[in-house]
Amino acid sequence: MIPLKISIVTPSYNQAEFIEATIRSVMHQDHDDVEHIVIDGGSTDGTTAVLKKYAHLHWVSEKDSGQSNAINKGFARATGDVVAWLNSDDYYEENVFGAVADYFRSHPDCMLLYGNITFVGRDGRPLYSITGDTIDYDALIACPDIVRQPSFFWRREVITEVGGVDENLHLVMDFDFLLRIGKKHRFHFVNRNLSYYRYYRDNKSLSQARRQTVEICRVYAKNGIGLNRRNARYLAGKVARTFVLGPAGSALRRLLGRPAETS
Repeated sequence: MIPLKISIVTPSYNQAEFIEATIRSVMHQDHDDVEHIVIDGGSTDGTTAVLKKYAHLHWVSEKDSGQSNAINKGFARATGDVVAWLNSDDYYEENVFGAVADYFRSHPDCMLLYGNITFVGRDGRPLYSITGDTIDYDALIACPDIVRQPSFFWRREVITEVGGVDENLHLVMDFDFLLRIGKKHRFHFVNRNLSYYRYYRDNKSLSQARRQTVEICRVYAKNGIGLNRRNARYLAGKVARTFVLGPAGSALRRLLGRPAETS
């Protein structure tokens, strides 16, 4: 069997409530060669006490400039053939790394793999699942919300090819990162639940929806993506759910000034 090492990068800041479940989900896998890197931003809530309990972890706790900076620090330390990032309040399905590794071994052309995802509440109670082979470059442009970030894995050379996450983005860096990969590579799919995403009021993406909308507009602009009917409808709906006259509305109006695509 071809050896294959998996590196998991976890950015963390004051997530003592959840991080042990995150760590244990990486441990409870059916693949032996796994590296777990935790980049903590100098937590003061007891997170480091949890980290110290697990001798296998590669971790640091120091000030950084935010989650994106922490992710890139982790990417720079990763030595695996396959890399993923798992936020400190999310967790993996048990015994799925074996299937991920087998897929990469049997599909040497695969640079990026994703699977299904289950959204759970703060207490881990299942809310709903998103399944199916539905994500590609065009679909991401039309609806950035379809990103299943903790259920994505990619070969490490992808980071060298497209760069790490954009440290100027704090809410949709995953969307931008996957867009850059999608320009070059097809997304492969394995029909298994791979991860659990905690969805609760303090969750960053949920609590900062307005700022997220502004960042999505910035990602479209930086990647040279104009508006078409699908993503214009998406943005209009997102702005309507947040606010129309504030920064997100202004960003949308500026983007609307770009030449529209015909498709």
